[in-house]
Amino acid sequence: MASRTVQTELVGSTQTCPECGGTLDSSGRETHCTDCGLVVEENQVDRGPEWRAYNRAEQKRTGAPRTVTRHDQGLSTDIGSAEDSDISSRRRRRLTRQRRLHGRSKFDSKRDRNLAHGLGEIRRIGSALSESKAVKEQASTFFWEAQKADLLIGRSIEGGAAAAVYAACRCNGLVRMETVADVARCSTSHIWTCYRTFLTELELPIPVSLPVDWVARICSDLPLDVTPKSRQRALALAEEATRSTDINGRPDGVAAGALYVAGQESDLRLTQATISETADLDITTIRRWYQQIGEKIVE
Repeated sequence: MASRTVQTELVGSTQTCPECGGTLDSSGRETHCTDCGLVVEENQVDRGPEWRAYNRAEQKRTGAPRTVTRHDQGLSTDIGSAEDSDISSRRRRRLTRQRRLHGRSKFDSKRDRNLAHGLGEIRRIGSALSESKAVKEQASTFFWEAQKADLLIGRSIEGGAAAAVYAACRCNGLVRMETVADVARCSTSHIWTCYRTFLTELELPIPVSLPVDWVARICSDLPLDVTPKSRQRALALAEEATRSTDINGRPDGVAAGALYVAGQESDLRLTQATISETADLDITTIRRWYQQIGEKIVE
């Protein structure tokens, strides 16, 4: 032990071989002289980064990056299951007990446990909706902010998670509340309550949904081929309905009514039942906006 300490001090004090004065090479697990071959230090601790790629230009540190989709930002460790048949039953029971205690020690408080449950629910809903990683991370950020602002007190964790996913989806595109509610573990009314609270207290950057945005989506989901002329006419009617002060309502209903009017003008066999089934709207809703567009805009 003393000789190894002396060798370490020699290496730290000089960069030449203590025997022949040659050059020392420390690129491997040991430091040796390139001239006489004297091993000056061995069993060194590699304190450099751990590389994953063999190409030096693409070398990066190993390990997953931090993520907001985990309550500990992905820095926790797990004790794997003992599947090796060579492990004795006593050792297996000990590992099972350690794994159970380790899982309990991950949470410092009930707040952390609720956060982990909510983030897990966000990952589940996002996967069920086939959403991207960016949407899941944004929804997790909304949930973090909501818990920090104490907006989840008196509300279920499932409702807050579903509301965060719906808000993130609204920030990145068009989505219906019914789509999120189908895979959520709470009622639609509870999701709406949490979502309105998040929208008011957190000042979420959610864009306004316009009828023009829904026309293209409904046309793409229709079982019939909509001609470009009918599509352009529906977009024009939707834009005029947006500018009109007499027509004010849900954008998907206005878009469905404008599409039905455009189909009637071009002799397209597009019924209200087909549009309602595609847009997931009631026929009376389409009929209402179809009549208003015909009275306020077409005439």
